[in-house]
Amino acid sequence: MQDSKPTKQLIAHEVALAAAGMTLALVRRVPAPFRSLADQVIRAASSVAANLNEGNGRFGRDRFNHWRIAYGSAKEVDTFLRLLSGAGVVDSTQAKRAADLFDEVRAMTWRLLHPKES
Repeated sequence: MQDSKPTKQLIAHEVALAAAGMTLALVRRVPAPFRSLADQVIRAASSVAANLNEGNGRFGRDRFNHWRIAYGSAKEVDTFLRLLSGAGVVDSTQAKRAADLFDEVRAMTWRLLHPKES
């Protein structure tokens, strides 16, 4: 893996921020029985943006480790959104939009992690 210099702005981070903002707004008023799932989706969505940005400021294996964590957290968000949507406690259309954005983030993160395969 290359030790390329951090870029000033990472597009994946910008999309992750938008997706996280949408997700946080979506789960803001989840009923009490589902609050623990909402808390988990909040942490996972925040982790995606935070780890992408932190990884962008690192080098070598440390950089790729943060990006791998962001990728995994984006998959987590997808699961939580599906659970909450399936339970009928969040708007399924908005949950799908947020999940689609996180899917874009995963695709961009995959390309960051596998630059020679892109």
